[in-house]
Amino acid sequence: MEDENIALNSVLGLELNRVFFAVRETANKQKIIEFAREVLESERARQPDSASPDGPAS
Repeated sequence: MEDENIALNSVLGLELNRVFFAVRETANKQKIIEFAREVLESERARQPDSASPDGPAS
């Protein structure tokens, strides 16, 4: 299951990257960044048991 999540995240990341560079207006790029952050934060909130991608806490 985790391998599927990693693969899906990779595909989503590549697609987000493609869309980001297809958009020319800076304001729209900022909206894409904000949306991606919201999605990432909501995913992290849903999975409190998962390890932090930033590494172990000190």
